[in-house]
Amino acid sequence: MTTNTASGFVEVVEVGTRDGLQIEPTVVPTEEKVALVNSMIDSGIRHIEVTSFVSFKAVPQLADAEQVLAGIRKRPDTNLMALVPNLRGAERACKTPLDGGVLLVSASETHNRKNLNRSINDSLHGFPAVAEMLRQGGIEVLGAIAVAFGCPFEGDLPLEAVLRIARTYAELGVRHITLGDTTGMATPRNIRATLRALRAELPEMEFTLHLHNTRGVGLANVLVGLEEGVRRFDAAAGGLGGCPFAAGATGNICTEDLVYLLHESGLETGIDLEKTIAIAHRMERLLGKPLAGQVMRAGPRLRLHAADAVPTAAG
Repeated sequence: MTTNTASGFVEVVEVGTRDGLQIEPTVVPTEEKVALVNSMIDSGIRHIEVTSFVSFKAVPQLADAEQVLAGIRKRPDTNLMALVPNLRGAERACKTPLDGGVLLVSASETHNRKNLNRSINDSLHGFPAVAEMLRQGGIEVLGAIAVAFGCPFEGDLPLEAVLRIARTYAELGVRHITLGDTTGMATPRNIRATLRALRAELPEMEFTLHLHNTRGVGLANVLVGLEEGVRRFDAAAGGLGGCPFAAGATGNICTEDLVYLLHESGLETGIDLEKTIAIAHRMERLLGKPLAGQVMRAGPRLRLHAADAVPTAAG
């Protein structure tokens, strides 16, 4: 993985066609997904979690993973990723132009059984074979921890639950872990505590924050992540998303809102904000419903309007 490590540069990872669409009942045609990803690449987004190699029955929306990946026009710096939860998924992934395969396990036993239909131990014990197959296929292995900041079934989780999984990833040779705030239970306090505990034990590991805006503090949590040195964040066009197998799941932080925040904070992303806004509107039209994004409505701060287009107060 080629992550820009300059202190003033932040990598935005687009997850709209995977986490964003997986919960949607409206199945988006394959060609539209391809067009969305191509427009994301055109906007300057380098890292895209395109899809997931899961059971067709479990997530019908993502049954076309191979076809979507085959249609994407990559640039030299494009990094296409997908969730690869098991050996069957790895077999499929190795036949595609995938760059990164993401292993996934939950920090809570209940959520892991709901989401992956197996115990945490079963997931961890299966990882070496999956990782080996991906590497033989020339695919980088990455790790992800779901409900890392709290579980909707079990509540707050001990830090040791997250540390145990992170250690397992490190032993597998994984050098990049995504910490998933699957149902928006992250707070500035538990993000700071979790990151500091992980960094103390695994100082060489790189971390991505995968944040949801369930309780309205998604971007506040980004700011805390930045303070703690995180330089890579997941986001979804228009704020789409949510885990189909978790109570109360709602959307990710919005890509265009995140890009706006980062740019207005003096940070670089290499992304064209106006193009991300256009992508959010396109996604909205495809799904036929309003999305949660704020910047897609208001536009950038300095998008000006003609004074005579607005009524003047009378009296």
